[in-house]
Amino acid sequence: MKALIVYYSMYGHIHALAQGILEGVRQVPGAEVDLRRVPETLSDDILAKMGATEAQKKLQEVQVCTVDELVEADAIIFGTPTRYGNMCGQMRQFLDATVGLWAEDKLVGKVGSVFTSSATQHGGQETTILTFIPFLMHMGMITVGLPYSFKGQTRMDEITGGSPYGISTIVGPKGERMPSENELEGARFQGRHVAEIASKLFR
Repeated sequence: MKALIVYYSMYGHIHALAQGILEGVRQVPGAEVDLRRVPETLSDDILAKMGATEAQKKLQEVQVCTVDELVEADAIIFGTPTRYGNMCGQMRQFLDATVGLWAEDKLVGKVGSVFTSSATQHGGQETTILTFIPFLMHMGMITVGLPYSFKGQTRMDEITGGSPYGISTIVGPKGERMPSENELEGARFQGRHVAEIASKLFR
């Protein structure tokens, strides 16, 4: 079973969750997984003004995804930061390039899942995933979230991301907060859960 994690990260928060997802997938016997990022659409000047230059240098070590790679995977786990309660423009542009895959039913029957981040507790984590799911459905994918068997999403002793729709992290108004251990454990759980389901379907 082959899984693919496809994400966009500006400051490294989604990248950190992607690493957790990666670890979770690798816990499933026989599962292979690759990490890919979607192409950047902002200029270096704009990224510099947004204070993202240093983070982007590290993130560029991850190979850029092509739409053809989606076809080769049995499970695809997408990660995107929240932009006004929706996915970021970079992810939207990447998905808009998959019309050829849709026309030929190339993603039908594959497992799909989503994770995200937002600046605040109520900054659109759930709506970002919920508005991403129609893409998965239009592609004929089998949508998998983060079940309540991950008990970390019911914790009350700390501020934490995560919902039945997928793991998330709260980064703070200035991006100062990286994913907590509970959120990373949720990412590992989601990666493992997706890989287990995809492995059963693959068999």
